[in-house]
Amino acid sequence: MASPSSSSADKCPVDHSSFASSSQSQDTCPVDHTQRSSWASILGRQSQDGHGAAELPDTPAPPASLPLDREVSSIPRVDGGKWVYPSQAQFFAAMARKNHNPQERDMRVVVPIHNAVNERAWQEILKWEAGQGGDKCGGVKLVSFKGRPNDRTPRAWFYSLLGYSPPFDRHDWVVDRCGSRMRYVIDFYTGSGGSSPKNISFFLDVRPALDSWDAIRLRTQHFWKRWLGNLRGESTKQENIQPKQ
Repeated sequence: MASPSSSSADKCPVDHSSFASSSQSQDTCPVDHTQRSSWASILGRQSQDGHGAAELPDTPAPPASLPLDREVSSIPRVDGGKWVYPSQAQFFAAMARKNHNPQERDMRVVVPIHNAVNERAWQEILKWEAGQGGDKCGGVKLVSFKGRPNDRTPRAWFYSLLGYSPPFDRHDWVVDRCGSRMRYVIDFYTGSGGSSPKNISFFLDVRPALDSWDAIRLRTQHFWKRWLGNLRGESTKQENIQPKQ
């Protein structure tokens, strides 16, 4: 599906204001790169000079060889279109604006992983929304999004007390279900996918925010379903998120 004609529609379905300047487009990476783990560090890359990111101009021009084409996501908008991911060139420029010393050769790996992670987040939301009535109006749609990397959720805080590594990012996504709004919280964790960047694994903890009775109902139903599944010996496996080839 073609992207909407208005410039405001051509955005990645996550909030980029946490690291992009207010004068720039939000067509950038969804992760706050000032956090403990950025996409670059997840992939094991280091700055070329060994002393952190190099100082770059405020509006750097990406290498001319980087593709400008953008992938249309599967995530529907309320206006009938689809959310659109940034190109490799846009991704590079967004990282460079915040002095993260992006490497041209990394973009062909980082951008597909970025897109695949967001697609997985949406699929997890659809699992929660299954059977909730969204199909009566063509399915649920993503209304808005916000990156909150500095706001640790109570669950993530509790897991950290148990010795687990904290999530490297957090998003809040608001979806529309036939006129009813539901906010979802997404904690992003890295897993052990092997030494190769292409085999990097992510764990996404996606659930409704406990800010409405409907969300409490969904969370309660999910708890009992999961608890009964554990009694039957069922388990949830962490899967590698593979970008499109």
